[in-house]
Amino acid sequence: MPNFCAAPNCTRKSTQSDLAFFRFPRDPERCRIWVENCRRADLEAKTSDQLNKHYRLCAKHFDPAMVCKTSPYRTVLKDTAIPTIFDLTSHLRNPHTRHRKRIKELTEEDLKKIKERLLVSSIEQLASKKDAAVEDSSSTNEDEPQLSTEEKEFREYLRSLFEVVVMLGEQSIPLVACKASEAEYMSNNFQALLDYRMNAGDEALKKRFQATAVNTEYLSATQQSQLLDICETTVREEMLMEVRESRFFSLVTGDLVEFANEKHLPLFLRFVNQHNVLREEFLDCMLFDGDESALVERLEAHLTDRWGLSMEECRGQAHKATGTSTTKMKAVAVLLVEKYPLALHMPCSHMALNIHLANSLPFPNVQVVMETLRRINTFFRTPFTQDELEKAISTHYQKNEEKGTTLKEACGSGWTEQHSVFDVLLDMLPPLLLCMDNIRDNDDGRFADSVAADAYSFTETLSDFEIIVTVVILKNVLTFTRAFGRNLQGETLDVFFAANSLTAVLHSLNEVNDNIDVYHEFWYEEAVSVASVMEIPVMVPRLFLRKQRAADVGEIQAEVYFKEYVTVPVIHGVMQEVEDMFCETNLKALKCLSLVPAVMGQMKFNTTEENYADVYRNDLPNPDTLPAELHCWRIKWKHRGKEVRLPTTIHETLQLPDVKFFPNVNSFLKVLSALPALKLEDNKCDTASARLQAYLDGMSAKQWNKSLAMLYVNTHVKHDLDVMVDKYCRLYAEDDPEAEAEAESEEVAEEVAEEAAAMK
Repeated sequence: MPNFCAAPNCTRKSTQSDLAFFRFPRDPERCRIWVENCRRADLEAKTSDQLNKHYRLCAKHFDPAMVCKTSPYRTVLKDTAIPTIFDLTSHLRNPHTRHRKRIKELTEEDLKKIKERLLVSSIEQLASKKDAAVEDSSSTNEDEPQLSTEEKEFREYLRSLFEVVVMLGEQSIPLVACKASEAEYMSNNFQALLDYRMNAGDEALKKRFQATAVNTEYLSATQQSQLLDICETTVREEMLMEVRESRFFSLVTGDLVEFANEKHLPLFLRFVNQHNVLREEFLDCMLFDGDESALVERLEAHLTDRWGLSMEECRGQAHKATGTSTTKMKAVAVLLVEKYPLALHMPCSHMALNIHLANSLPFPNVQVVMETLRRINTFFRTPFTQDELEKAISTHYQKNEEKGTTLKEACGSGWTEQHSVFDVLLDMLPPLLLCMDNIRDNDDGRFADSVAADAYSFTETLSDFEIIVTVVILKNVLTFTRAFGRNLQGETLDVFFAANSLTAVLHSLNEVNDNIDVYHEFWYEEAVSVASVMEIPVMVPRLFLRKQRAADVGEIQAEVYFKEYVTVPVIHGVMQEVEDMFCETNLKALKCLSLVPAVMGQMKFNTTEENYADVYRNDLPNPDTLPAELHCWRIKWKHRGKEVRLPTTIHETLQLPDVKFFPNVNSFLKVLSALPALKLEDNKCDTASARLQAYLDGMSAKQWNKSLAMLYVNTHVKHDLDVMVDKYCRLYAEDDPEAEAEAESEEVAEEVAEEAAAMK
């Protein structure tokens, strides 16, 4: 929400200017003087606390000597600052504007008091200016010695280096280009850009490197790493400042990424910033090593020791794990909830609930299906492979063109991440196998050998009857959670109704579990029918049969095997995961979405948030007044004017100018907004996680760099090159390249002298 200036005849607001805005002081005496100088009669009856919370003055009303810029992004007032610059006459030329901020008419006594105070103030300001001048001159001479010419040149040189590094990161350019073979020269993008800048006239770089040999690297790998670390920490600190100001946050982790042959866990934070906008930012990649307890300790160390946050203020967590890391991350989530009960474990809004549920099942056959889906998504990104798939669909469904057309539309970009993915996959299995056979044959030589090899691998997987049964079971079981998951990723009203419909979902799953024999019979027949169309034999997995023979156990029928080892584990696993993800505390939090006016209106303003508010009671500024405040909140919207539209989202509600008069509701909504299950505003597709994935997809795994990924994902974050230079000089002052070169030459000279002495 923008800040408006409280001064009469001043129409400035924060969205139209880069001016700083300052709160009225809490000190009653200073606040009284500010009000008197403003000549706003309507402000005299308000307390200093009220004025401090709700009123601001822009920097134009203060003497410039009273305004201090502590950093490029932060401006503060001196402790003794008093506003003295006001326009008290322009309203006379336009009387119609006078009703907005009435100017108090001064009496003779008021004028006398003001003159006396101005006289005292001018004397004090004059004295403070003299003291400041003396202090500045002494500090300049004593505390801040002038930089030498060499130091200035070194800082300019560093600034040029940081400019190049930031550009490489923001444009997703790797430090080193890939080479086709070991014999091929590997070009260094960083060095090439330094050459370009020197040729373009960068004097700082020229002086540094003009005497360097042509084939010599300008910077060692260690020095490049130091530059990258400084860039990464500077960008991260800018974002952490906003997180600390917002107080509450949620932790979101991504799928594992491999940097320098080590697995790392991407860390994201969700929070509501000072403009009441929900943000999700990429902060770091943490080494994924050790057991669950070690990972929890490392996570805590990252957030508390390194980032200066408090886990006590973490209000949610979501983990987008896949494959073998799923079980470990579920254990991490449980340990975090045990230590911090309000860090609610929820599904992430970026991932369809059915995908999350399938990923959470620790069964090898299910994990093979999920890994195959991820590979299919990558395989069909090229136009050639996508065209081949559409041809296979047309061929298989030539007698049912309507079904073929529908399937072509459904298998567009991102279909493997949709709520109905298993329904589409089941219909796609026959044409998928046909498509892979055609690519593997590669009669016309359109496809590279690597693509044909991938197609062969897909063929082996898709022609396994166990995989077909698994897809059929997943499709049928997750049908009961599909609508629930879609609502969970919908608008605020949809999420609220989803939270209230969970009982029906669990009832349906329990009904399937109680009648598992009947359901399995139908599902198994469906799997056999699909296998018959694909000409795949119905059989028990070879590995299981081998184990049976080794144990000298009698043969098992295929239908019985798949019921015992696929259907029953899947239904039990899905039920358990739904109950864990949507426990009583999580549902209470989601039901608090009835605070959003549109939800209240849908419920005929007959909502009972008080029953669920105990979850966040300690997060509220005045919890004892919550019942009365909620009553006023309902009355406000129930008796609104006909032309007033009910806000439909938390974001809309937080942007209302009068929500600040409901401090408990305001705090409540900010905490709820940061929950990872709620989607980002305006269906933002360019999220931090999407940008990270774009960085990883844009280059080979060997070129991935954690620091450059940080710069690419967070191009929107402001950064100051001078701050980076200062940090580098503080941390690596002794790492001056020229000093290192001199030291190395001295060491070489000493070694030569020692060898000569030994020979004598």
